[in-house]
Amino acid sequence: MTVASLPALVADIGGTNARFALADTQQAAPLLADTVREFAVADFPSLGDAARHYLEQIGADADRGVFAVAGRVDGDEARITNHPWVISRARTAHMLGFGQLHLINDFAAQAMAISLLQPSDVVQVGGAAWVPGKPGQPRNYAVIGPGTGLGVGGLILRHGRCYPLETEGGHVSFPPGTPEEIRILEILSEQFGRVSNERLICGPGLVNIHRAVCEMAGFDPGLLQPADVTARALQGDPQAMRSVDVFCAVFGAIAGDLVLIQGAWDGVFLTGGLVPKMLDSLQHSGFRQRFEHKGRFSSIMSRVPSLAVMHRHAGLLGAAAYAADIERDLPGGTA
Repeated sequence: MTVASLPALVADIGGTNARFALADTQQAAPLLADTVREFAVADFPSLGDAARHYLEQIGADADRGVFAVAGRVDGDEARITNHPWVISRARTAHMLGFGQLHLINDFAAQAMAISLLQPSDVVQVGGAAWVPGKPGQPRNYAVIGPGTGLGVGGLILRHGRCYPLETEGGHVSFPPGTPEEIRILEILSEQFGRVSNERLICGPGLVNIHRAVCEMAGFDPGLLQPADVTARALQGDPQAMRSVDVFCAVFGAIAGDLVLIQGAWDGVFLTGGLVPKMLDSLQHSGFRQRFEHKGRFSSIMSRVPSLAVMHRHAGLLGAAAYAADIERDLPGGTA
């Protein structure tokens, strides 16, 4: 088997949007940025239909692909956590005429993107700076990101190879760290029963926090979207401002816990749709304080960088990196 001359089709499939691009897996920078397109997942009955529409729209051919999906990949099948699509790898490959198709968790792709990120693609949050490792140098990274849901993953670099960790860490139980957060947990428990980190740290999670903060203040805020909460915070609404502060603090605490769990002493990358929108809040909130506040490990945590990923298409970048990594050991590859 030799590396094909056609480009690979890469995709980043979330609960709201499906993003596609082509990748030249023989290049050091494989993602072809000018081919990126985005579609609403609700507009298509299946992933295969969306992918075929993309290829027809740009007038391109591909014979293989790597699709990153926002859900757990179980063998030949993946289910989108926040959308009714159930994806069969075999059926999708047949529909597209692909000889090879890989389904990976979306945060495996976010993790793989770290291997291609440049310092200009990230913004430092807190006082610890990121020093990218030299080629072949071992590194342990964590990645966490709020969007429609909360994604969690990691990247281990050993002997020049990338090993992404696919996890569903967004669904671990929420651990409150203050009396206010204990009360928020109680309020959310009445609605959801078990409360995971994703119930607070994602777009809908910001709304959940705001609803709880308003309940503690004695009124009902009505039905709001995440953008409504952030807009009200910018206008000086006290409950909305407090909700954003709680969101950032809890996000910091969870990100710090992730570093401890994974031993990700080389840094944690903050990604997902909300991070660029809330960057200023993250930089001027309790995020970093709660990130570092880990008892006997506080001094060590103060040296661990937390980095907001500003690359517009990190998921696609990671899917392209994954595709290139698969093919580099094939006959005719670049390894």
